[in-house]
Amino acid sequence: MSQIDYAVRTPPTGWRKILAIHWPMVLAIVAIFGIGFVMLYSVADGSLTPWALPQARRFLVGLAVMFAVALTPIELWRRFAWWAWGGTLLLLVVVAVAGDVGMGAQRWLQIGPLRLQPSELSKVTLVMALAAYYAWLPPEKVSQPRWLIIPLLAILLPAALIVRQPDLGTALLLVMVGLAVMWLAGVHWGYFLTGMLAAGGAVAAVFLSRGTSWQLLKDYQYRRIDVFLDPDLDPLGAGYHITQSKIAFGSGGLSGRGLMQGTQAQLNFLPEKHTDFIFTTLAEELGFIGSISLLGLYMLVILFAAWSAFSMRDRFPALLTHGLTVNFFLYFAINMAMVMGLAPVVGVPLPLVSYGGSAMLVLMFSFGLIQSAIVHRPR
Repeated sequence: MSQIDYAVRTPPTGWRKILAIHWPMVLAIVAIFGIGFVMLYSVADGSLTPWALPQARRFLVGLAVMFAVALTPIELWRRFAWWAWGGTLLLLVVVAVAGDVGMGAQRWLQIGPLRLQPSELSKVTLVMALAAYYAWLPPEKVSQPRWLIIPLLAILLPAALIVRQPDLGTALLLVMVGLAVMWLAGVHWGYFLTGMLAAGGAVAAVFLSRGTSWQLLKDYQYRRIDVFLDPDLDPLGAGYHITQSKIAFGSGGLSGRGLMQGTQAQLNFLPEKHTDFIFTTLAEELGFIGSISLLGLYMLVILFAAWSAFSMRDRFPALLTHGLTVNFFLYFAINMAMVMGLAPVVGVPLPLVSYGGSAMLVLMFSFGLIQSAIVHRPR
């Protein structure tokens, strides 16, 4: 190999790693957080507490995590991938046995000052594990049935533990992210068609089991489905969230009512205005212009990450970046669909905008992995 060829193929070292970071992506991430910070300030009636200031501290910690992960060689993350998946699975088991209970669900672990939600971390470690698996597996074996057992178990084991918490929304997200990585790895489309038919049968079974001794979902989950199909069934009860959300969307108009001027949010008609329904608050106060601006920033991050993944020569960083990009997309797409009444309310936060610790830190960790793949790709 010539000296010039070696220079082209070798990843950067030392201070050159800093220059190799995808800085436009970092700026887009900071801009999204900035919008979230302003909205948390607004819903607190012009106060930095109780939401905006703690969220800013978490974001700064998240930035430090992102840069630390980005500067760590991508090969180290490949070797660590299955250990990370196993550690997350162990944390999910611990949650099932001794986790903190909140809002009727057992989803959290209190580790010193940190309140961790392992189900959020499981989506990232699953992508890491599957990317490492398919980077190791020869392409001719990708669609052979016996080589599908390990990735399917890697998806279903944590999903089953998350469903028991109960957290059906996160479990479905985990399954979708895992299947997306399998698709990107080249698994034959016939398996996915078979899975879709099986999923249709499962949905039918869910509805047929209602009211029987073998009922598959809890009553409140069926109620969510009913209200999703017709919110007017219970406008002051189960349909209250989505009814108020639609009122807020409609009142926002083109440019919004202005910060701290939204009636639905400021008068507390809108539930969870600082977490799951913060996009509705934004739509009411900043209108269509503010909403489309946030969506544009999200899509900018998606384009930056996807374009970088397509330019990667090695299979592990490419699959890792694609998988984490899909995960990020599902975060905001499902949240936005949920608050607009296009999907059932499943409790998915709006990334970098909703108030919360675990989701913020895990998301910044995943951005660090994407940056590590970008920084350490051969040049």
